Amino acid sequence: MARKGLLDSVIAPDETRSETTQRADYARRGASRAMMLSLDELAQNSNRLLEGEAIVSLDPALIDASPVADRIQDEEGEDEEYQALVEAIRADGQASPVLVRPHPSTPDRYMIVFGRRRLKAAKELGLQVRAIVKPLEDVAAIIAQGQENSARADLSFIERALFARKLVDLGQTKETVKSALTVDNTLLSRMLSIADGIPAAVLEALGASKGVGRDRWEELKRLVQRPSNAEAAIRYVRSDEFFNAHPADRFNRLLETLAQKPARKPSKKASVWVSPDSVVAATVGVKRNSVSIALSSSDDIGFGIWLSKSLNELYRTYERSRNAQNGD
Repeated sequence: MARKGLLDSVIAPDETRSETTQRADYARRGASRAMMLSLDELAQNSNRLLEGEAIVSLDPALIDASPVADRIQDEEGEDEEYQALVEAIRADGQASPVLVRPHPSTPDRYMIVFGRRRLKAAKELGLQVRAIVKPLEDVAAIIAQGQENSARADLSFIERALFARKLVDLGQTKETVKSALTVDNTLLSRMLSIADGIPAAVLEALGASKGVGRDRWEELKRLVQRPSNAEAAIRYVRSDEFFNAHPADRFNRLLETLAQKPARKPSKKASVWVSPDSVVAATVGVKRNSVSIALSSSDDIGFGIWLSKSLNELYRTYERSRNAQNGD
């Protein structure tokens, strides 16, 4: 069953249901107040955006991608929702138009604002795509793209976080990003922190991770702050165990793997000393407040025994050296 379009889900809700029921259903789809505009505000924005615009048929080949992707691409054939959309358009046609804008630098071409999946489905089926053409500046297009996806509530948390990171990297202000994603300062900061704090290889392997909310992403970010855990996470997402797991289970498998990994205390790399005659070698390791010295000899253990008996004198020599350095 095809997903409802912006006009169906926001501008023209089911009149047989009360406003309270509609809002309750909307909240149950997982959208929190901090992450969304109210339905009234979204409907007003959408009405202003599309008011008076005619629907036209365009060749999908004339429409270029948005400069900012808001979805993590799924492997072909793996996304059941997309396949359902293709079959719905094949059977009944495209119910909801996409929004495009004239290409900012190439005449007679367009750029998608929202409706990328409907555009892809039309191209796959060899159909013209039903579209509304609206001249929009870059910032307005970004805001429209983000708010349309907020209204649908079908982007995962990490897709929204990476969308925010891409916008900031492209030089958009945080005010623009907040408007596009309908979030406040606190949530935007957390999104950016998660996008920045988890290794790119791990993010890529986990993909959209639909159903994984902010709390579990925060937990993963906390775990990979330890360098050894970050390395272990990268190794795990490249392992057969990870790829053989069902995609819906991979995130939890990774969390469990890292949570079970014993914490390692940082230690400095051991140094090696060799006597001038190459007879005795010492390996010195430093770990927090502990220093270990391991001696080996190709001749005999005489130097080690002498060292152990000379510790008192060696310590007094150390104290004299330290006092001299302190000026005592």
